[in-house]
This record gives sequence, structure tokens and C-alpha cells, in this order.
Amino acid sequence: MSSTLADLAVRPVACLRPREPGRYAVRLVLRLNDILDRVATYHPDPDLDLIKKAYVYSAKVHQGQLRKSGEPYLVHPLEVAGLLAELKLDEASVVTGLLHDTIEDTLATKEEIGELFGPEIADLVDGVTKLSQFAPGNTQEEKQAENFRKMVVAMAKDIRVLLVKLADRTHNMRTLDHMKPESQERIARETLDIYAPLANRLGMQSVKTELEELSFRYLKPAEFADLTAKIAVRAREKEKFVAEVVGIIGGKLEAQGLKAEVSGRVKHAYSVWRKMTQLDVDFEQIQDLIAFRVIVDTVAQCYEALGVIHSLWKPVPGRFKDFVAIPKPNRYQSLHTTVMGPRGERIEVQIRTTEMHRIAEEGVAAHWAYKEKGRDGSGAELSRKDAAEFGWLRQLVEFQREVDDPREFLETVKVDLFSDEVFVFTPRGDLKAMPRGATPIDFAYAIHSEIGQHCVGGKVNGKLVPLRHQLKNGDTVEILTSPHAHPSKDWLTYVKTSRAQARIRQYIRQEEHRRSLEIGKELAERDLRKYGLSLSKVEKNGELAKAGEKLGYRASDDLLAGIGYGKVSTQQVLSQLLPHDALAAPPPPEAPPSRLSELFRKVAGRATGGVRVSGVDDMLVRYGKCCNPVPGDRIVGFITRGRGVTVHTAACQKVLEMSSERRVDVTWDVKGDFKRPVSVRVTAADRPGLLAKISKTFGEADVNITQATVRTVGEKAVMDLEVTIGDLKQLNGILKSIERIDGVQSVARV
Repeated sequence: MSSTLADLAVRPVACLRPREPGRYAVRLVLRLNDILDRVATYHPDPDLDLIKKAYVYSAKVHQGQLRKSGEPYLVHPLEVAGLLAELKLDEASVVTGLLHDTIEDTLATKEEIGELFGPEIADLVDGVTKLSQFAPGNTQEEKQAENFRKMVVAMAKDIRVLLVKLADRTHNMRTLDHMKPESQERIARETLDIYAPLANRLGMQSVKTELEELSFRYLKPAEFADLTAKIAVRAREKEKFVAEVVGIIGGKLEAQGLKAEVSGRVKHAYSVWRKMTQLDVDFEQIQDLIAFRVIVDTVAQCYEALGVIHSLWKPVPGRFKDFVAIPKPNRYQSLHTTVMGPRGERIEVQIRTTEMHRIAEEGVAAHWAYKEKGRDGSGAELSRKDAAEFGWLRQLVEFQREVDDPREFLETVKVDLFSDEVFVFTPRGDLKAMPRGATPIDFAYAIHSEIGQHCVGGKVNGKLVPLRHQLKNGDTVEILTSPHAHPSKDWLTYVKTSRAQARIRQYIRQEEHRRSLEIGKELAERDLRKYGLSLSKVEKNGELAKAGEKLGYRASDDLLAGIGYGKVSTQQVLSQLLPHDALAAPPPPEAPPSRLSELFRKVAGRATGGVRVSGVDDMLVRYGKCCNPVPGDRIVGFITRGRGVTVHTAACQKVLEMSSERRVDVTWDVKGDFKRPVSVRVTAADRPGLLAKISKTFGEADVNITQATVRTVGEKAVMDLEVTIGDLKQLNGILKSIERIDGVQSVARV
């Protein structure tokens, strides 16, 4: 069986000293020869000259560039190409690996690469190239979101874009030691949130596992080291047990005339840590640390082997899963069962064929479906089978078209990529894969957007259920609709799919815009009438549209909605419609003010608290209790008529639910002794004196604890603390200090 990304050992280039360019050159050429030999073993008629040409071109344009480690930059594209060759990809992919950074990091252009290597390779290289043009002031998160959006569009056209990107990220993660700690954390977080789930979606388990392990190592180094050591000790203790179980299963299968390969393996640190976190248990409470695998020749033998294992030991109810009859969307197939093994120990067994195992490890790369179209530059295309089985990618592209804000797109896609799945049926018997925790509303939107928009209820297995009911494997779901029903904002608290979230938010924003337009028209009509102007008249003659353009609005309706939201005042509009003299004259007496305008007038003039609102003077500022921002956090403001501006952190979930029309730019403007409340959760061993140590650490950092709730869960103590913090730097410092206390298992801002 061929190696995958995770199995490829990095050649020892990094051990050479930068001062020895001659030895580097020899090593690079040897590595190139390895790649050429590898391609020749699986490709019937490889164009090796094209790969050599790409190597020479990459060496030329990257000449003089060094990596953070001091190596020549060429080491990186060469290793990426090597990873792609290990996956047995076509020469176009290998060439793209050699050229993937040329447009981004050198003076090379897409046009030049197209002339030298053809349009197919030029499109692939452009697909993996990050955007270089951003608006001034774009944050790192905004750039990341825009780049991800570009990659989604490119990989929907050609999945090889994603395979090259995964190879690129794998090598970058392997060499992350040479980066600054803050860069290590940012890259590891992005890898865990985006690239590992994408590898999983492609069925590339070995790549996913390596990316998760490396990310875990940099994101939680202390926990990674502790857990790795504990797993190693447990693995040594269980060596005899593993050999015993392997012998029993192998012997019994052989006695039944089944030829099988049986093995036992210890689970990886990240998957163990994730299970500990989800179940809120200690390492010692994890029972199924070792998993056994049985590999047979045919599908029928999979079920025979299952029967043999169930005759040996009693199966644990509810722990059998048949992914052979119903494969996962990423093509994964296996039978999973958990049994009470020797000495009453739970053991997990996976049963699959040799072909299923190859697909489970290598995913889409295991059965590459690109069809050669000759060497005329016309490229390759996905087979219909691939296009159908990677429908999630099409949905991703459709979704990014519907969402204007790239950050919202990225945040909601992260949730979709990470979700485990349940399989449910329509009343006609069609199978639908939904994320775990999905509700009838998610199901309704998955069938059709209009069904979701008018959903009033659902039936699961023939019984009426609440809309927040969580679907389970095997459920048959029927949706009840009404033409008069519409989405509710409450739905956002329990729907799971990005499609449902996007459609609900879209409807809520449209409704907010409609209401704000009505309020804006009412306020504008009233204030314009004071100066003898008619709203309908200035709309018809275009004067209102011109005033809107000067104030930064594209259409008169947008300007009126802005008045309704409170982002612009009618006084500002009048200053564009009337000469200064006419505006300075006092207007005739008016009727008593409405409750709405009186409330808005009361709000104006109140002091801001540590935040400056762009373009608005004397605006009341409140802070979102959902995220409790502190100085140093990236923040955004949302304006609400009569309530001023509410400030949230940029990463707050509420931000995704707000209309962009209500968003205003805000910046920290801290003066004097300004402190903000922050909620912190500490999980630690339940032992005497630990709370005193934690309190002392807060005191030494000049951080006051204003509220504390402590409860015990088994042998753990969970402390929910509210503390007053000056800025983000102080908060991060105190969290790291708490984390270093012996007995503290985790500490996080909540």
C-alpha cells in the first residue's frame, strides 16, 4: 500500500548549515530525482521534462530567498512536490507543487506561467495563491477569510487546488518550530479549524491526523506533552493485552476460513484529548484507548468477521455503526463495533476491506478520477462520480455566493466542516446526511430554501416534534409548512447548518432593513416638512439621491434606511439639500415630539466609555454581555435607534447575526484607570489549597475577582470567575500564569 502525506519522512535537508550552498544543491537535486523516480513508478507515460523545467524555473525565481530556518526557499516547494508524488498525483499537480509560491512570493505572473507550462497549470498555481490586494486596514482575520473564499471557488473548479494546499500546509506545519510563538499559534489554529476538517472531508485520514496532532502540539504544548507521555505509558502497559486480543481474533477468523490482517493501535493524542473534553473526563477514565482493525478481502467477509467477533464477546448496545451499507460523504466505509473484551475491557473494532482501508487513509487521492485529455493544455476534469460524491463542495460555493461578508462565510463553514453526521430519510425514502445536532429546520432548508422559510413544524417517525428537536440516525422526517409562516430570530440559537443560518439571517436583515426604511421615511418626511420640503418631491427630482451620494450612500432608499438605523441624522441630510442660510433660520413651531425621537434625544450627549465611535459625536456606548470586550480586542459597533452603539468583539457570534448596515467603526479610546469585567473558567483537580493558589495568582497580577462560583464534577473542580481586566495583554498573561499552576487542567475566557 502506498504512503500518504503523513507517512512521507521529510528528507534531512534542514540539518545542513546555510553556509554550505554546494551541499544544499546536491541534496536538492537528489530530492528532485526521488520525485522523478516516484512519478515514473505510477504514471504510464510521465512528462518528466515538464517537472524538471518547473524545478529549474522555481529555483531561478526563488533564488536568494531563505526560509525562517535559514534553508534555501526552494526546499519548501520541492518537499511539497514530493508529498504530491507520494500521493501518486499527475504531473500537473507535482509541477504546481514546485510552482505554488511563485506568483505570491516572486515577480512571476500567471501569464508567464501560462506561457511556459500551459493554462491548466497556470490556473492551478493561481488557485493556491493568496490574494495580494486588500483594502487599507484589513485585519488578519479578514484577509484569511477572503483567501479562504478564493480557495473554495478555485477548488470547486479543480479539487487538485485543495490537494496542493494540503501538501503545502503539511510541510509548513512540520517546519513550524522556526516561527515566532504568535505565528505558530495563528497558523496552528487555522490548520485545526480549516485544513484538517477539509482533509477529513476528502477522506484523507492520515493527512487529517497529522495536521491535528501538529496543531495540538503548538496550541496546547503542555497538554500535548502530558497526554503523549501518558499514552506512551498506557501503550507499553497494554502490549500484552493487544497481542492477546489480536491473537484471539486472528485465530478465530482463521478457524472460520477467513483470511484477515488483524492489528491493534493506540489512538492519537488529539482524538483522545477531544474525547476527554467532550465527555469532561480524565485520561484514566478513557476506556477505549486502543482500537483494533480487521482487514479482509470482500464486503461479504466484513459481515462474516463481524459475526465472529460478536460470537467471541458481547457487543455494547448502541455502539454498532454500518458505514459499509451507508458510507460517509467522504467515501469512508467500515463496520464499527464496540465489545466487552477479555477481562471485561471495552474494545473498539473496525472491519473493512483492503480497498476500503486504502480509501480511508488516502481519500480522494486513492482513486484519482481525473481523465487525461492529451498534452494540448486542455487540462482535466472531475468524473461525474466525484462531482456527485463531493456535493458538499458545490454547496460551499453556492453558500459563498449568498453571503456578502467573507468572515461570516468562514465562521459558519468552520462549523459545517467540523460536524459529525447523522443520516435521516425523507418520507419518500431518500437518504440525507445532516450534521449531528441538526433540527427539522435544518432538514427543511436542506430540501429547499422555500420550505425552510415557511416551516411551522415537523414530524419525526410520524410524531409531531418541536422545531428544536435534534434528529437521530434513521429518523424519517416530514416538514409541515404554511404560506404565512416566516423565520424567527430564535431559530438561530439551535439550527446547525450554514445554509439554514445564512437564509435565516438574510430574512432577518431584510426585515430590519424594511422596518428601518419605514422609520427613516417617517423621520425624514417630518423634518423636511419643517423647512417646506417634500420627501416625495426630493426623491423624484433626484436631490435626495445626490445628498445620499455625498454622505456615502449609493441610493436614496439606503440613505433613508440609514436614518432609520440612526447611522445618519436628518440634520446631515438637510445640510446637503438646503443652503446654509436657510438651515440656520429657526424652523416654525412643531407639534410635541414623538416618544421615539424623545428617547433618541435623551440618548444623545451621554459620555462614551473607553470607545470612540467613528463619524458620530456624543453617542451612548454599551458593551455586549455575550462577549465582554476588553481593550486590545478587535471590536465592532452596532447602532440601534434609542440605544446608542453596542460594542462586540469581532469574533462574537452575535456579530454574524447583525445587519452590516447597522455596523459602525469603533476604536478603543481608553483614558485613566479603565477596567472591564471578563468571565474566566478554570478546570482543575479537586484538591485542597488549589483555589487559594489561583486567587493569589490573580492578586499578584493586580486582577480583582468580583464574582466566583465553584462546583465539583467527579474529581474535578470547575471555577467560573468574573474578574476586572485592564487590557487583552494583561488577560492573556494571567491566563498563562493560571495554566502553569500544578493541578490546573484548563483555563479559558468564556
